[in-house]
Amino acid sequence: MRPTQWTWSYEDAEGRPVEGESAVFPTQSDAETWIGESWRELRERGVENAHLWADGAKVYGPLSLRPAE
Repeated sequence: MRPTQWTWSYEDAEGRPVEGESAVFPTQSDAETWIGESWRELRERGVENAHLWADGAKVYGPLSLRPAE
């Protein structure tokens, strides 16, 4: 069965959760496109890393939101 809800959770540089609702996405591709477009705003809110979830199960993370050097 394919996941029906994809969401992100966020953490700061110390690994503490950063509060904020994640939008719900219908596909992994939609969720990943969104994070690619939104990472700068998230960084401004203190988000250092993101984790992707599918129907409540962790898919991957932490994903660093720091720019590539």
